[in-house]
Amino acid sequence: MGARYDLPETDAFTRTWWDAAARGVLLLRHCGSCAQVHHYPREFCPRCWSEDVSWHAATGRATLHTWSVVHRNDLPPFRDRTPYVAAVVDLAEGPRMMTEIVDCAREDLRPGLDLEAVFPDGVPKFRPAGPSPRAE
Repeated sequence: MGARYDLPETDAFTRTWWDAAARGVLLLRHCGSCAQVHHYPREFCPRCWSEDVSWHAATGRATLHTWSVVHRNDLPPFRDRTPYVAAVVDLAEGPRMMTEIVDCAREDLRPGLDLEAVFPDGVPKFRPAGPSPRAE
């Protein structure tokens, strides 16, 4: 099998994030100096540059900011997954995150759609919040 472009390359710093995702927990970084939350994970606060940052569990709630339906992607294994919905979501804690929307018909996508995190194969993705999301 060739290269997989959907699997993360973890290091000593990002391993904490990916291990939590494998357990179904979305982690964010919280700054102890300015109280801001940020994502993607960094070892310093991107707002005040403090190194007083720590991991905190997120609620897993978000709203849809924008999206694109990807109909063609030649990188393995994405070519076998098309079409899929690449998206940017606004996390309840404030930061934005790039992700994929699952368990949602494309015609049901709209800005501000309430979402919840799911973790198929330990990778955070989002689906419409509620008891029974509508599948494609």
